[in-house]
Amino acid sequence: MRVALVHEYFCNLGGADTVARVLHEIFPDAPVYTLQVYERNRRHDWLRGMELRTSFIQRLPFAGRTHQIFLPLMPYAIEQFDFSGYDLVLSSSSFIAKGIIPPPNVFHLSYTHTRQRVAWDLESEYVNAIPHPLKIFARAYMRRLRQWDVGAAQRVDQFIANSNFVAHRLKQLYRRDASVIPPPVDTETFTPLAVSRGEYYLAVGRLVKYKRFDVAIEACKKLGYPLRIIGDGPERAALEKISDAPIQFLGAQPHAVIREQLAGARALLFPALEDFGIVVVEAQAMGCPVIAYGAGGVLDTVCDGETGILFHAQTAESLSDAMQRAENFKFDANHLRANALRFSAANFKTHLLQEIDSLIR
Repeated sequence: MRVALVHEYFCNLGGADTVARVLHEIFPDAPVYTLQVYERNRRHDWLRGMELRTSFIQRLPFAGRTHQIFLPLMPYAIEQFDFSGYDLVLSSSSFIAKGIIPPPNVFHLSYTHTRQRVAWDLESEYVNAIPHPLKIFARAYMRRLRQWDVGAAQRVDQFIANSNFVAHRLKQLYRRDASVIPPPVDTETFTPLAVSRGEYYLAVGRLVKYKRFDVAIEACKKLGYPLRIIGDGPERAALEKISDAPIQFLGAQPHAVIREQLAGARALLFPALEDFGIVVVEAQAMGCPVIAYGAGGVLDTVCDGETGILFHAQTAESLSDAMQRAENFKFDANHLRANALRFSAANFKTHLLQEIDSLIR
């Protein structure tokens, strides 16, 4: 079977890029079609051995270090790839990879991380960052992008969602059913360490508005608990302004440091509404309980009262109440890890190959 892989871009490497890497491990001979690659990632372990086929965007000025300015070109660029000669095209889509146009006899299976956030969830955030005279054009473009997105979804032969939350959104928005296969989590790297847990709480992720780090900060300030934040992003300055002494910003850190911090943390705080939330599983794999906003992908990954505590409003009051409730629980590190192992890369590969075999038969 001749297979091609599609991934939007390899820019700010994260969970979606991990999926693309694991897909390539399953199909090591498959070329990877992608819009662009940041120059700093060219020698990254994730891309080693991949036959990358980039779009015309890669040849444009600044494409090696930025991608946001090329947003208007991306729908057109993704449609230009030629998939003649393949039997299966497997796309890893969190934005527009699902919008490829395969030939009629080529099956397109889309592993979907989220619906297109730019157009459907974060329009105001993107438009507000644009100079005022251009806002009217930006809003008009977002309307066109939503129309394109709905049309592009109809070209997919079969969807796989990374969580039940995303499957529901695909059904709601595109009127398409999707099976659910959780993404691969590196449970071999994130293993328990022989250290005792400290008194600090931990939050990990890119510092952007929708991840609601402000809720974690305000809750810890209210209770007087120390909080360490790993990650960087455009909201860091604003978050530092509302922080005081018990709040530490550690910046972006490699996996080794994240592991050390998770190993010593009292719990991971996760106030975001996420489609899945890989760090939530990584924490449990290390025996670290999670205190998370009870919506979205965490409903698939956190067992309330067993591997963590769920709270039900994105407010400091709701989170601080959950943190106090968590003090009455004694979490079993072995049970936490057993729950996380359900999301191992090996399980992902097995379930995906079973799905592909079922579709082909």
